[in-house]
Amino acid sequence: SKVYRVRQGVAIAGYGELHYTNYASETESGAPANRADAVDFLRAIVYVGYKFDDRILFNSEIEFEHGGEEVALEFAYLDYLLRPGVGVRAGLLLVPMGFINEVHEPPTFLGTTRPETERQILPSTWRENGLGVFGAAGPVAFRAYVVNGFRGSGFGPAGLRGGRQSGARALAEDLAAVARVDVSPALGVLVGGSAYLGNAGQGDTVAGRRVDARTFVAEAHAQVRARGWDVRALGAVATVDDAGDLNALRGVAPGSSASVGARLLGGYVQLGYDVLARAGTEHQLIPYVRYEALDTQARVPAGYAADPATDRRIWSLGVAWKPIPGVAVKADAELHRNDAGTGVDRFNLNVSYLF
Repeated sequence: SKVYRVRQGVAIAGYGELHYTNYASETESGAPANRADAVDFLRAIVYVGYKFDDRILFNSEIEFEHGGEEVALEFAYLDYLLRPGVGVRAGLLLVPMGFINEVHEPPTFLGTTRPETERQILPSTWRENGLGVFGAAGPVAFRAYVVNGFRGSGFGPAGLRGGRQSGARALAEDLAAVARVDVSPALGVLVGGSAYLGNAGQGDTVAGRRVDARTFVAEAHAQVRARGWDVRALGAVATVDDAGDLNALRGVAPGSSASVGARLLGGYVQLGYDVLARAGTEHQLIPYVRYEALDTQARVPAGYAADPATDRRIWSLGVAWKPIPGVAVKADAELHRNDAGTGVDRFNLNVSYLF
């Protein structure tokens, strides 16, 4: 964010994106898809920060989504630099997991849409109230926070996304810890991982007993951006204890396929290459391919069924054009497959900016 690069005072920056989706008329099994094509000014963001001095700064992101229909505070925190390379952070924090949650500006990643693994298992944009430490030493960077936990009653068969509390009157009966380490052994190379652990019951009870719903999420990631190549890989796993009790809280009867997943698995690999990398121009033209597989009901509690539609595979084939680093025009075709045969292919077009 821009506030880290100013000497003192106010900093303003932002990003936004317009997104168009054209759906196939039929599902992969030939049934009518019944999905309407849509165009959405998905988000317009304003970053506002203030650097008080060399040790203390404030940073925030205000998000206007769907043409201004929704307004949200994406993050808002204070940093205090204890010494060079180590600081303390407190406020509404982005949970430091995966590629997308902390760096989710559309011109910074390939693909017109965020990977589903980083929407449902690492539920971007995931932010919670908390405090912690951050820093770097040589090629190693780290972040470790204590935050309010998920609200497990919001989990569903599609993943953990509904359990985010997002800083709004967040229940804090259960707290969670999250930590991340990244290593950059060479310019353009990043390898790291992160883990999250905390209960998600938030004081809810079933049959007179407290629900713990301990939730564990872990991911490992690697990236290479060098000589025109843009390569990413990420794998994630999550486990949810007391998933049956969460189903009871949600009113999901035994035998239903609408169960919370007791285990969730996902991951993707992505490859892109800038064909203009050696052309001596600022323009970038990057064909790319991404393959993703995820199953948000890889395991369900005893007495419940898994919905085969939650076991998904997605191919994305596309191209991104960047006339300058802060502007991107991306187009791709997404091929959706699942074990229920209900996947719907789509064509996406995205125009985005970052300043």
